[in-house]
Amino acid sequence: MNKEFARTLVTCALPYANGPVHIGHLAGVYVPADIYVRYLRMRGREVLYVCGSDEHGVPITIKARQQGCTPQDIVDRYHAIIDESFKGFGINFDIYGRTSSKVHEKNASEFFRKLYDEGKFVTRESEQYYDPEAGTFLADRYIVGTCPKCGAEGAYGDQCEKCGSTLSPEELINPKSKLSGAEPIKKKTTHWYLPLQDYEQWLREWILEGHKEWRPNVYGQVKSWLDGGLQPRAVTRDLEWGVPVPVEGAEGKVLYVWFDAPIGYISNTQELLPDSWEKWWKSPDTKLVHFIGKDNIVFHCIVFPSMLKAYGDGYVLPENVPANEFLNLEGQKISTSRGWAVWAHEYLRDFPGKADVLRYVLTANAPETKDNDFSWKDFQTRNNSELVAIFGNFVNRAVVLTHKYFGGRVPEAGELQDVDREALGELPALRASLEANIEGYHFREALKDAMSIARVGNKYISDCEPWKVAKEDMGRCATILNVSLQICASLAVAFAPFTPFACEKLSAMLRISPVWDDLARTDVMPAGHEIGPAELLFAKVEDDAIEAQMARLNAIRAEQEAAAAAEAAKVVAPQKEEVSFDSFEAMDIRTATVLEAERVPKTDKLLKLTIDTGIDKRVIVSGIAEYYAPEQMVGKQICILANLAPRTIRGIESKGMILMARQGDGKMRFITPAEALANGAQIG
Repeated sequence: MNKEFARTLVTCALPYANGPVHIGHLAGVYVPADIYVRYLRMRGREVLYVCGSDEHGVPITIKARQQGCTPQDIVDRYHAIIDESFKGFGINFDIYGRTSSKVHEKNASEFFRKLYDEGKFVTRESEQYYDPEAGTFLADRYIVGTCPKCGAEGAYGDQCEKCGSTLSPEELINPKSKLSGAEPIKKKTTHWYLPLQDYEQWLREWILEGHKEWRPNVYGQVKSWLDGGLQPRAVTRDLEWGVPVPVEGAEGKVLYVWFDAPIGYISNTQELLPDSWEKWWKSPDTKLVHFIGKDNIVFHCIVFPSMLKAYGDGYVLPENVPANEFLNLEGQKISTSRGWAVWAHEYLRDFPGKADVLRYVLTANAPETKDNDFSWKDFQTRNNSELVAIFGNFVNRAVVLTHKYFGGRVPEAGELQDVDREALGELPALRASLEANIEGYHFREALKDAMSIARVGNKYISDCEPWKVAKEDMGRCATILNVSLQICASLAVAFAPFTPFACEKLSAMLRISPVWDDLARTDVMPAGHEIGPAELLFAKVEDDAIEAQMARLNAIRAEQEAAAAAEAAKVVAPQKEEVSFDSFEAMDIRTATVLEAERVPKTDKLLKLTIDTGIDKRVIVSGIAEYYAPEQMVGKQICILANLAPRTIRGIESKGMILMARQGDGKMRFITPAEALANGAQIG
């Protein structure tokens, strides 16, 4: 769509106030949104930047129950942590509101009531899972059991995290409530539903025909939902925590969080601008852009627009929904329940003064069209090799040399040479590309454009070597440093949306207040302009800082592996087919002692054991070398099947078989007598 808009309303997915935000949230939603807003404001556009905490829903009541406090205590705590984290990364919303506010409760209630009064809902009676001990209905996520696909314990009622299968509570083996451990029962309840199918044709025309420019991952997911046929979606729940359903006969019911939360965008705007909020939500001159993660696409592209369409009254619809995919951590899916995450507030504590570095790395690795990965090694490399060695190094050399040779004043540029014109000539094209990429929500490519300007400057000053030229031609040195400082001024503009703290420092160092139109100009700082002393924009990230982060993750990984092994050990193999007593009696099981043990050459698993059976001394070849070293075997009393037919293994005749047990973790363990017995004692 190429329509010109008078203003832009930018919303960010409301973070759930059930825990802190992590790097996946920052990369998926908040950093790209902040880049976009900063850019628009530098261009002089009218922008409103809205977000807030999503503070209703089952997970919050669960956490409150676990911690012995109220849901309000939980949301108060995490609202503050999340708000401070955003500010620490320079993400400064015009308002960061809350869905537990009185303004929002009134607004959401009125929204529901209007649709209810106009007959826009349908009612349905259904059976839902209920915890008889906790006295509450259960969301699918709060029913756990054995996965029917892979046998893993602890699978959720909607998904098994081990094998990734999508599930329903009915499929779980031995389902239990996460609240009390009780077996859930089915109980009838009545709820109101929004009939999404009534808006299906309109959605097809509005999105599939009218917004083909949306990102392929967003457009494709919406098309898939529409092609599959939309179904009515519940807008109420049986719960005590939330916005009460404002109709008679709805005691104990609240608005479903997905219905309640997006109205929070409107409520937050009303709180900030009680007299002019409609200009942002009901004017056709407003461009609405939702920044979200891919798990919210259906709500922002299908559900919320259908709600607004049903409500009427001229609400604007999103012009674009640039949803990102997911960010993984060190090759694994981020999991808040397992602690496999990098929390925003902890990063700010562990890396003080380096908010820009994480903003830069997350943008460089942004999962814009597919899942991407964050690694601490890449974080260190990008900081040291790009921000420090290219951007920071160029600025530092230009400023230090200006102070050394010209007393900290911008020198007069003489006649430009080809090398000067070539360097400056690259800037307009990079500016145009940077603008087009940000306007098109391609922030990773836009960051490359900004870094290309730094590369141009770094190469230019390295090739021209003003520190050498100064020995013979101070006039030429002046020109080189003048050109270098103009490029520095362009960097203060180009990087401002991405690394705002560093650019504030750079602007202060250059003593300028650059605007967007200064990007690619060659006269931002006139001759004689005094600049400040040099300051390092970025500092190296040392190995010990990375090792500390990896040690924390490795400890979590080890804990996960140990827990998985313990869980696997509980898995019992199914019983084999019955055998007759005569068949059992035919087996001669005896005690024996290992006299000698050695590895079988050119194998990893085989040990050659010489044993005393009380009947004779014989050799058994056993595949236990990966579990036991030869020296561990000598003197060990074991149980063997003595009358097994001999078998040649790797040229060694093996007479018998050692009895061992294998748990679900796969490790083999000996079956040994509880007390020492004479060799040859019969078992059975």
